Amino acid sequence: MARLKETYVKEVAPALMKKFSYKSVMQIPKLDKIVINVGCGEARDNPKILDAIVSDISQITGQKPVLCKAKKSVANFKLREGMTIGAKVTLRGDRMYEFLDRLFNLALPRVRDFRGINPDSFDGRGNYSMGVREQLIFPEIDYDKIDKVRGMDICLVTTAKTDEEARELLTLMGAPFAR
Repeated sequence: MARLKETYVKEVAPALMKKFSYKSVMQIPKLDKIVINVGCGEARDNPKILDAIVSDISQITGQKPVLCKAKKSVANFKLREGMTIGAKVTLRGDRMYEFLDRLFNLALPRVRDFRGINPDSFDGRGNYSMGVREQLIFPEIDYDKIDKVRGMDICLVTTAKTDEEARELLTLMGAPFAR
């Protein structure tokens, strides 16, 4: 079992129960899923780029990504409906906790000039989104094997009703929020 999951059960849930005085254990917010998305507009010109993206995401998450297609045609971007323009992975369960543990403890500290993640990036419903500028911060990625530095969006979806509950949940799970 993932170390972060054990921490949630033994420490985080009781602390949240006490702080927000929930009447039932089912009210305690928990992490529902993590969605990692890599958008790649230049894939319309060179489909080989998608292979590199799929391989990077697979190495980082341990799960095969789903290719995302354009819903609408946009002439300004030379984009047609149905063209593949990105890839995403939805992590749940043990893989989710394992990824979160690696993100907080290994990857984020490797970011240049890292002072913490933005504490204001909540959506109003208890979900947290952040962007990573380069995939090199993950230890699974070999610097010599990448063709181009790409960023990704990481969305942490929680069952919390408010941003305050979600912020407290992520803080107790070890999220390095900036002061």
